[in-house]
Amino acid sequence: MPHYLQQVAYSQEGWEAIVTDPQNRIEAVRPVIEKLGGRIEAAWFSFGDYDIVVITDMPDNVSAAAIAMAFAAGGACKSVQTTPLISPDEAVQALRKAHECG
Repeated sequence: MPHYLQQVAYSQEGWEAIVTDPQNRIEAVRPVIEKLGGRIEAAWFSFGDYDIVVITDMPDNVSAAAIAMAFAAGGACKSVQTTPLISPDEAVQALRKAHECG
């Protein structure tokens, strides 16, 4: 299954809600991701531009886009970024194709 890096930055309202009612939001979104046929491979809260970083396995780009849209539509996020990931073997294949195409 394709892998994706999901990066989420909370809005002020989002932070206010989880500070008022502390909870593991990663566990809260797990059922939604699984409903789309995906799974969480790894997840962390983080410092910097994004507050949560999640590596997901999703069936396809449409499912990955759907979860990003659902995150964004919830109102707790000020920014959601999804990055498709490729394995090292796929990267080598791409490098070979880049070499062949000139």
